Order: sequence, then C-alpha cells, then structure tokens
Amino acid sequence: MTATAPRFGTRNPGTTLIRLLLVATALFGTLLMGAAPASAHAALTGSNPKDGAVLATAPKDVTLTFSEQVAMGNDSIRVLDPRSKRVDTGELQNLCSGSVVKYGVSLNTGLPKGTYTVAWQAVSADSHPVAGAFTFSVGAPSKTAVALPEQKAGGGLVGTLYGIARYIAYAGFIVLVGGAAFILACWPRGAGERPMQRLVVQGWVTLVAATLAMLLLRNPYTGSGELADAFDLGGLKAVLETKTGAALVSRLLLLGAAALFVAVLFGAYAKRDTGASLDDAEEKKEKGDLTFGLAIGGTVVAAGIAGTWALSEHASTGIQPGIAMPVDVLHLLAMACWLGGLAAMLVALYRTASPERTAVLRFSRVAFASVVVLALTGLYQSWRQVGSWSALTGTSYGQLLLVKVGLVAVLVAVAWISRRWTTRLAEGTAPEAEAQTQTQTGDPVADADDETEADADAEADADGSGPESADPERATQLARQEAALATARRKRIRDADPARNGLRRSVLAEAGIAVVLLAVTTVLSSTEPGRTEEAAQAGRGSQASAAVPDRPVDFTLSFDSGGKDGKGTVRLNIDPGRSGANELRLRVNRPNGRPLDVPEVKVAFTLKAEAIGPLPVALDRIATGNWSAKNIQVPLPGEWQVQITVRTSDIDQTTVEKNVKIG
Repeated sequence: MTATAPRFGTRNPGTTLIRLLLVATALFGTLLMGAAPASAHAALTGSNPKDGAVLATAPKDVTLTFSEQVAMGNDSIRVLDPRSKRVDTGELQNLCSGSVVKYGVSLNTGLPKGTYTVAWQAVSADSHPVAGAFTFSVGAPSKTAVALPEQKAGGGLVGTLYGIARYIAYAGFIVLVGGAAFILACWPRGAGERPMQRLVVQGWVTLVAATLAMLLLRNPYTGSGELADAFDLGGLKAVLETKTGAALVSRLLLLGAAALFVAVLFGAYAKRDTGASLDDAEEKKEKGDLTFGLAIGGTVVAAGIAGTWALSEHASTGIQPGIAMPVDVLHLLAMACWLGGLAAMLVALYRTASPERTAVLRFSRVAFASVVVLALTGLYQSWRQVGSWSALTGTSYGQLLLVKVGLVAVLVAVAWISRRWTTRLAEGTAPEAEAQTQTQTGDPVADADDETEADADAEADADGSGPESADPERATQLARQEAALATARRKRIRDADPARNGLRRSVLAEAGIAVVLLAVTTVLSSTEPGRTEEAAQAGRGSQASAAVPDRPVDFTLSFDSGGKDGKGTVRLNIDPGRSGANELRLRVNRPNGRPLDVPEVKVAFTLKAEAIGPLPVALDRIATGNWSAKNIQVPLPGEWQVQITVRTSDIDQTTVEKNVKIG
C-alpha cells in the first residue's frame, strides 16, 4: 500500500517524543516560575486592631478573622514591640463561632507607646500555608526594629520542591490509572506487552515516590521553610496528625492495594489473555469474572486515591463540600482516563506491535465519555471556586482557569482530528489482515528472499556444514535474523497505512498539550480561588490605603460665601499624610492670591467606610489668612472626607469638601 500521509519527520519517533516532552517540560517550568508560591487560600478578612490603626491606649488582645477554617498553634500569632521583643502571652485563643473563623492572643499589660507588629502564620483548610503581618500604634507611630522574613509562606526551595512533587504525583496518578484503564477497557492484549507493563508500573512508582517526598517536605513547607527540617521526626509526627498528613498516609496504603492490582493485571490476567484458546465456555467465564473483578477493584482503589486529593484540598472547604468532594473525584478519574489513556495509546502506537483497530475505537469512545464528565464537573467546580464574572477575569485563579479552558479546547480540537483518523482506520484495510494474507499467500519479494535462504541452508546441510549439524551458534544467529526480518516486515506493512500514521501524529500532539494542561492544573490547585480572593479584598478594603506612605496631602479648593469679600481659595496641607499624628496648615487667599482675613475657619474629618466622624479640628490663627493645628490624630488609613467651613462675615459662610486618601 502506498502511503498517502507523510511520516512525522525523518528522525526516530522516540527522539521526536523526547524532544516534545522536553519542550513541554520547559513550558511547565516557565509557568511554575511565573506563578506565585502556593499563596493564601484562607485569607485574612479582618483584625482588631486594624492595620495601621493608632490607639489612645494599648489593647488587651489582638484578634484575626479568616475567610475559612485554618490550623493554628500557640506560636501562630506573635505581637512584637518596636524593639522586636514579643509582648503577647503565647497562648492561642480559639474565638470561632458558627461561620466566623476568629483566633487571638492576649497582650501583656503596661505596653508603652509606639508601633507594634503582628506577624501570623497558619495552614488553610485546603492544606496550603498562609502568612502575613500588619502594624498598629499606641499613642503615636514610632520607628520599629522588627525585621520580617522576605520569603513568603510556602515559597523558597522547599516550596519549589513541594510544587514539583505535587506535579509528579498528579502525573503518576494519571499514568497509573489511565494506563490500567486503557488495558482493561480498550486493549486487553496489551497486558502482555512489556512497554505497557513498564508504563503502568512506572506510574505507580512515580506516585509512591512523589507522595513520600510530599510527606517529608510537608513540615518545612508549612513551617520554617528549611530543607533540613524534612527529616525532623517531631515535625513528621505533627504532620501525621493533620488532615493532609492523614490523606498522604492513606494514599500510600491505597497504593499498596494498587500494587496487588497491578500484579494480578500483568500476571494472571495477562496469561489468560495471551495463553490458550478461549473456546472453552468455562475458560471464557473465568476470564470474564477476572476482568469484572479487576474493573471493580481497580475503580474502588483509583477512586480512593483520587479521594485523598479531594479530602485535603479545594473540594474539602468552602461551599457545598459534600457535593464538591465526589465531583472532584469524578473529575480526577475522568482526567486520568483521558490523559492517561493518551499516554498508553502513545506507547502502544510507538513501542508495541500496534493495537488492534477495535482498541483504538474503544479508546475513542472512552475519551469522549471522559471529556463529557470533565466538562460537567469542571463547570460546577468553576462556579464554586470563581463565583462571579468579575473574579473570572480579575483574579489569578480566574485567569489561570481561562488558560486551562483554552488548552482543553485545543486538546479537544486535536482529539477531533484523532477521531477522524480513527474512523479512516476503521474503514480502511487492516494491516493485520494484510500481514496475515501475506503470511498465507506469500509476499513475492519476501518469499523470494526466503526461498534463497532456504536453498542456501539446504546446500549447507547437504555438505554437512548446516547450522543444525555443525554450529548451534550459527543457528541461533539465523533465528535472530529471521525474527528481525519478520518484525521489520510487520513494521513496514504497519507504517504503510496513512490512517495509522496520522493517528500517531495526532496522538503525539495530544500528549504534548496534555503535559502543559497538567502543569496548569497543578498550578491552579495551589492558587487562591477567585471567590476567596474577592472576599478577602472586600474584607481588607476598609484597612487598605491607596495613598503613598509619608507623602503629605495638599490640595486647594475655591469657595464663595455670597457676601462682600466672599470669594477666594483655601489651601490645606496635611503632613505626613498618614494615620497617626499629623500637622495641619491652612491658608485662605483672595482670588488675586493675597491673604484673606476671615473671622472663622472650621475643619472636620469623616471616614464613611467605618462610620467615623465628623472629627472636628481646633485651628489656631497664626497670621492673616494663616491657620494651623498640631498633633492631629488620624485613627485609620482610608479615604477621608475633609470638610472646610469658611465664615467671611457674621452672616455669610460656606462649606466645601474633598475626599482624600490618607495612608
């Protein structure tokens, strides 16, 4: 048969595959480097005192409010004075009530004036570490010697290694489950193929190694960030008592059951499939029972392993966890059947005698069903984690989700091409049939070669120099050559099929896209959900300041009281323009810029977001048109409304106002 589709390059397909995987790995590395460390999934939504607050007297305690449940210890909240000395009692107070997640610590009595730093660290309910710090002042802000660590929680070398282990764990799970499912559901004969056996076993080994690495790295990942603490037995014991530690140990136990499944799949099952004829009804029944048992047992074990992710990550917290966890398990299983099946198909097409056309058609149906499940479960997960259209485009999680959707769309498009090649493959003449026909009726060229070799062997046997009579080594070499010729003949017949060539190319492209998709999925699972991020931004809105620190506030307003000399401008300067003590200077000028002497000027501050004010300011008249006030206390940063009332006569006055941001 003449090939109508070009081959995928002129190089070794194995070299092409390795290069594609290297490119995909580089893309994953770029994505991993560009993504933030596993940042806050539980977010700080409030505190008392608030960030930047200036208090007249020292508070008795400090409390923190979070968007979801967190795990904290006695050292999770530390309050440091300006000299970096700890001033809290070191005893964590659990103040949670209903849906409110709140923790606090009591402070020592008799705290002097100055700026205090609150540093906190916790582990969110979805297993990711979160940390932060803020300041408040007693009396007036002061300089502080507190030096906070620059490395974010879950960052650094340990965070990178933990992220790599997470990616490898996902990849191992997909290859293990998808490869086994491909053999059972699509290509039973593949159980006896050594490349398929290696693929599934390597998936199992990879998942075991990655799980052990995550278990060891968990303590420094959520704590000190020091790699040496990975072998701290005390820290490992503490990890085992957490939800994530229990999930990782459960995964290892389930992988023990998976090892038994793999042994039966490539042992008794493979022998039954590649062994004697199944004409006997009893033999067929036994093989059917074994297949059914493996399918049920494998599904239970795979669902259990997928459940270790669902029980410890995003699905276990937030809204509707009872629905989200089973949906997450289905999502992971569908992803494994599709992407892992792609990996198995790729190995089958490139490393084995090629699967039957019926196997390709079966996988096409399995892949379609998996895509449908992925679409439905992904839609629910997207609604649950994003929550709004604004979060879809305005948060890191939403943006990564759009990237993932785009990659899935590309993958589905390539899969559609593969499906077309599969249809052509089913409609065409089977290379296996051609091979059998040529074996029965004879390939003229191959038969001529065989006849020549047979004649030569006969002559050698006639004169007593044949391989059987003289040289056993020669006989072995000839047997190897005949096997190599037969393999090359089968490969030549197989590669002459344009539909099979097209399928190999499209499956190779699918596998490359799948590697990048898996990388995006891994980063997505360690990114703060859009719903949580928006809630945290709303909670911090009243505490955040849009002003530049230590930058004076200076503005000019025009006024007109309506009477004689009732027009002019008022210029107000607030220095340094941040929460705490400030100095206020005010100038009243005529329209021509010369000072205007007015009987009275009043200034008041209002923070509407916190329902504070109006706070009046007592001004002192310094000179004609010049007023000032010292030690003006601005209690909180935020957007303040400044009202200025100018009285130009006994009966004429006006009020002008402006919103300014004070940090």
